[in-house]
Amino acid sequence: SSGLDFETKIMVKKDAPKLLEAELKKKSYTPDIIMFSGNTDCYQPAEKKLKLTRGALQVCLKYRNPVSLITKNVLVLRDIDILKEMAEMSLVSVCLSITTLDRDLARRMEPRTASPEKRLEIIETLSKNKIPAGVNIAPVIPGLTDEEIPEILKQSAARGAVFAGHAMLRLPYSVKDLLIDWLKKEYPGKESKIISRIKEIREGKLNSSEWGERMSGKGEFAEAVHSLFKISCKKYHLNEKRVKLIASLFNMKDQLEMF
Repeated sequence: SSGLDFETKIMVKKDAPKLLEAELKKKSYTPDIIMFSGNTDCYQPAEKKLKLTRGALQVCLKYRNPVSLITKNVLVLRDIDILKEMAEMSLVSVCLSITTLDRDLARRMEPRTASPEKRLEIIETLSKNKIPAGVNIAPVIPGLTDEEIPEILKQSAARGAVFAGHAMLRLPYSVKDLLIDWLKKEYPGKESKIISRIKEIREGKLNSSEWGERMSGKGEFAEAVHSLFKISCKKYHLNEKRVKLIASLFNMKDQLEMF
C-alpha cells in the first residue's frame, strides 16, 4: 500500500554501509555522485536508531566519494561533523525539501517531519558551517501550494541557500486515491479546484509517466509555475553558481590493496 504501509512497514538493509563499501572497492566502480536518497527520506525516524545513513556517509568520506543529500528532517544535523569534512573537499551538498511554509498544512500533509521553520533553520545552520545548502520545492501542488513559491525561495535564500529546484505533484498508482481522500477530508472546499488544476497540467489526467513531463507537467498553468520559479530564483540570487561536487579525489589506494 502507498498509504499506511509506507509509514509502518520499513524495509531495512542493516548491512547497507558494508554493502556500499564493497561496491566502492570493486575494480569496475566508476566514482560518481551518490544520491541520498531518491525514494525515501534518508533521515526518517528509524535512522535515529539504525544510523545507516551515518554509516554510509562515513564510507563515502573514507573513499572520498561525492554525495548529494535531500531530506525533510532535522536529524541531518546530527551528522554535521561528517558533512563539514566532506564539504571542505567539495564532496557534499544538502537540499531541504520544503512543500509549504504553512505550519498547519505541513502538519496535515507531512506528519513526523521537521516544521517549515525548522527546515529553514537547518539551511541556515548548514550554510554557517560552509556546507552547500539548497531548497527543493516538491511537490508543487497546483491550486494549493504553487502561490508559495516566491516566499519559500525568498526565505530559503535569506537563510543561506545557494541553489533551488522544484517538481510538480505526481500521483502514480494508488497515490491518486490517497490524495483525493485526503483532500476530501482536509480541504473539502478546495478539493474540486485542486483536482482540476492537477488535471490541467496532466492533459486531463491525474498523472503522467512520460519522461520529461512527469516532474514538470504540461500546459499554460505548468508553464506559469515554472516561470514564477525562474523569476523568483533570479530575484533572490539562487542558482547563480553551480555547486560542483568532484569525484577526482576518490581514494584508489584502498581499492588497489584488494588486488
